[in-house]
Amino acid sequence: MDVLSDAISAMRLGRPHSSRTVLDAPWGVRFEPQPGAGFHVLLKGACWLIPAAGEPVRLGVGDVAFLPRELGHGIADVPDRPLSDARSLTRPQQADGQVTDGRTEMLCGAYRLDQTRVHPLLAELPDVVHIPARIGRHPSLRGAIELLGRELDGGTRHGGDAALPALLDILLLYMVRAWYEDRPADEATGWAAALRDPAVAAALRGVHDEPGRPWTVRSLAERAGLSRAAFARRFTATVGSPPLAYATWWRMTVAARLLRDTDLPLRAVAERVGYASEFAFAKAFKREFAQAPGRFREAVRGDDRPWPE
Repeated sequence: MDVLSDAISAMRLGRPHSSRTVLDAPWGVRFEPQPGAGFHVLLKGACWLIPAAGEPVRLGVGDVAFLPRELGHGIADVPDRPLSDARSLTRPQQADGQVTDGRTEMLCGAYRLDQTRVHPLLAELPDVVHIPARIGRHPSLRGAIELLGRELDGGTRHGGDAALPALLDILLLYMVRAWYEDRPADEATGWAAALRDPAVAAALRGVHDEPGRPWTVRSLAERAGLSRAAFARRFTATVGSPPLAYATWWRMTVAARLLRDTDLPLRAVAERVGYASEFAFAKAFKREFAQAPGRFREAVRGDDRPWPE
């Protein structure tokens, strides 16, 4: 997997949720803070997104609003509309396959994310990612939205239980990718710069492809095609941490995912992330997570609830 896909997969928990919604003016709804991320896609009409902090954002047809850390927000037909609970949202009323004129229609959804282990690539995103509709831009994102909309048109369709979560996962990836792609190259800093830097990106792929390999600054620099000093400076400046510190952080992230999602014994998990002994792995894991691997596994297993309820 590439770095962006890995970063998202490491945080994803449970099954995502989505619905197709229609509202008649006047309307305003409030979404409470949640341990995850949310999105809105405008299919018809217009509305305003009112974030927890900052100015309201106007959304038009085709616009996407992604909230990577759900701090709570509102959406309304006008920015100063009083807000009611989001449970007041209704499904679209259709006649002859068409939604009645004068209504705002949108796709809304949510993802459960492990906010205790946020990958720095996702931590860099703003609280509101607004992706305006532009002809010819992000065709993959537009295609995923269209497919998701068709799945949510109503009625039970064969394969829907598998199609919806898969489409939502793809949509999450495309929304994050669109934000990074829209940043001008001459203004890109941090992870936007790291993903565009061939040398740094090559080293990151190495760490992600082989987390159990005994990486050194020298071996990563060789992969990047730079001297040790030049590589260490460039990597630290863009990624935000030294090469080996990031490699260790990612090893522990992979270990946590294996403990949460698999039944591998601790020794096998240790070997997957480059530790020769279970004891050395447990010591490193406890230093990172403040609890032993076994206790961590007990705490996180079986948590596959949809979000929001």
